[in-house]
Amino acid sequence: MSVAAPDPLGALLSWEGVSAAYAAARDGIDARLRDRGLRRTTPEQTAESLLRGAHASAVLDGSAADLEEMRRGPADPIARAALRLSTELLALVPVLTRAPLQALARLHTLAAADLPGAAGGAGRPRDAAAAKRLQGVARLLAGGTSAPALVVAAVAHAEVATSAPFGSRDALVARALERIVLVATGVDARAVLVPEAGHLALRSAYERRLVGYRDDGRAGVHAWLLYAADAYGAGAEASPLG
Repeated sequence: MSVAAPDPLGALLSWEGVSAAYAAARDGIDARLRDRGLRRTTPEQTAESLLRGAHASAVLDGSAADLEEMRRGPADPIARAALRLSTELLALVPVLTRAPLQALARLHTLAAADLPGAAGGAGRPRDAAAAKRLQGVARLLAGGTSAPALVVAAVAHAEVATSAPFGSRDALVARALERIVLVATGVDARAVLVPEAGHLALRSAYERRLVGYRDDGRAGVHAWLLYAADAYGAGAEASPLG
């Protein structure tokens, strides 16, 4: 008789405050989408959301580009990388659901396209340990957990951002991955929330909680999860739905 593998995220919802925080975050997101008339969402609103997300992600990685520069086509290489990711993000949603490692590789290929030597190494984990970490993320994305989609998105984001499996522009990849998970799981099927802007609005906490996730064991993971629930609320507020 085969024994089902334990759910790698199964215990997280029993940690203090986590279940309530994510239930409240999802309720808030759903209410906002209903209140703003999701059925009337336009392609222009989706495009604006993706642009705002690219801008916020670029700024978090050190870009000085402003939103209007992003509209025109920025000279800043980090901002250009974020735009490349946003341009292909929705096309990668079906890839994520059937081949998560392929989607991750493509995200990094886009992010690192302008870096020296990118043609030979983009999309590939930097070593065996990084490959193993990515495989763990891929299992989560392929349905290896019954945790709520927002929790999966938060953990996938933190895993990629803190382990830096590709060795370049990993944080850009992590935030793009988070966005794709939210779209693919139906949390934000029309891609009108802006989770990247939520992280930018809470930048100090964002950076601090990622360090804690990497360095502080269970306490750091717990703090990141509670932070991310708040960030998703801030991302909903940044939506172009108004």
